[in-house]
Amino acid sequence: MRRSDLVQYKEKENGRIGRTSQIVFGERQHLLRVLDSLEGTHLPIARMQQERRILEELIHERTRELNHINTAWDEKIGLVLSAEAKPEMLEKLAKQAPQEDFYLLRLISEHPRANAKTLSRLSRHPYGAIRENVARHPNADSTTLSYLSKDKTQPLWYLVAFNPNTPSPLQRRLRDRLKRLGDAQSGR
Repeated sequence: MRRSDLVQYKEKENGRIGRTSQIVFGERQHLLRVLDSLEGTHLPIARMQQERRILEELIHERTRELNHINTAWDEKIGLVLSAEAKPEMLEKLAKQAPQEDFYLLRLISEHPRANAKTLSRLSRHPYGAIRENVARHPNADSTTLSYLSKDKTQPLWYLVAFNPNTPSPLQRRLRDRLKRLGDAQSGR
């Protein structure tokens, strides 16, 4: 997991920092690994049972938290990870997902069957990894790529420059920009 994947999302209502599905899912995965590790150790039975119970409670709590973010969260993740995922279903899931479901939306943004309409919607998401996926996605349309090339929060223009769907004039401008940056670096 990249450090940038630990992004936290500011909730609009009260300015609190909220926990996204990306963070909660990571915690649950870690707890599952700890539980697996515990199963292979030689501990007294009573201690083993107590630690297993505590870990299972924590894992269930993370699952409840994921379902609070987005109802039936694990089932939706399973649908997106399915080889049979249809573009229409991905669009529906992206449209219905709450903004703080970073993990589900990130998976959709990198799915090979995500269509241009879905990618356009996701190009405006506050989580940078989602916008990065859209900028490099082969199904992103020229309008979405042009929009992302102007993103001031991160240098997505670099990814847009190498996307085959980027309009040729924009692609030339972006690649010239990259060349100028390279020339400036080599001149130091």
